[in-house]
Amino acid sequence: MKKIRVAFLLFVYDKTQKLYRKYFKKKKRQWQFNEKQLLEFKEDSLGRKLGEFYKKYGFSMIPKMENHDVHHLITGCGTNFEDEIAMQYLLLGNGKLNAHLLAAVVLGTLILPEYLKIYISAYKKGQRMRPFHSWDFESLLWQNFDNLKDYIQQKETVVLY
Repeated sequence: MKKIRVAFLLFVYDKTQKLYRKYFKKKKRQWQFNEKQLLEFKEDSLGRKLGEFYKKYGFSMIPKMENHDVHHLITGCGTNFEDEIAMQYLLLGNGKLNAHLLAAVVLGTLILPEYLKIYISAYKKGQRMRPFHSWDFESLLWQNFDNLKDYIQQKETVVLY
């Protein structure tokens, strides 16, 4: 039964992600790098880690959706469907809000409710992280991956004078 539910979610995702890119990402340009070029970055850089991610999973870059894949690296969220939904919860907790994200959260919760504890945990994790959902990660591809990940995973602290 789960296979049918996941197949339905994949069908919905396939149909809506093109519309999402067209209407929600129309001002955004695609990155100027491809998967092969990312592998030429310094070994410990975000760019190299992203290139290795694409190579490991056999994925290719989707124009205007490159940040999504960086989110997988930064958050440690997997790539199976329940992890994709968990990542949307994490991004919601991090402050991201749009119709596509809300639809993924609602539909994912309704179709795969057995993962609700994981989703809630991901939401709380997103709240604990520095707001990163709107960052331009293309400009950070040269940065040390571990340092960037550590920085994001530390919630900003209030400084009182």
